[in-house]
Amino acid sequence: MQNITVYKFNEKGEYVWHYSGRVLLREETHIQLEAFFSRNNYVTSYHTFRKGDRMVEWFYSDRWYNVFQMHDVDDDHLKGWYCNITRPARLENDAIYAEDLALDVFVYPDGRYLVLDEDEFAVLDIDDGTRQNALQGLQELKNLIERAEGWFSAIQR
Repeated sequence: MQNITVYKFNEKGEYVWHYSGRVLLREETHIQLEAFFSRNNYVTSYHTFRKGDRMVEWFYSDRWYNVFQMHDVDDDHLKGWYCNITRPARLENDAIYAEDLALDVFVYPDGRYLVLDEDEFAVLDIDDGTRQNALQGLQELKNLIERAEGWFSAIQR
């Protein structure tokens, strides 16, 4: 399997960070990869991201989001999904370029979900078209979560 580097940028196109993963599937408009959380444990009010957690990630050149399915470092059980609202990714042979638009969705294995960082998204200096596309991407994700479809078919209600 091919390794690939994911480069994350903010809404202004400024570099934020990067990491590597292994390509699992490559199609015309998306790449699925496997990566491991390489930062130290990161505790939030809704979840703890642990160093070594396995992530199966989907990046799209024709959608306004990416999706990370998270698995526990100790026993690989499904911990949930983390979805970033982004501009469509630029997919290259050995790299993925993703511009994050602050808005995120965290989905628990039982289907409960949280929309995160709405306040940050509200003050982003982006044009109306970008804002509308981002909100449509958010709505698409919410619909899929509520119907337990696509990546969310593993939801156990």
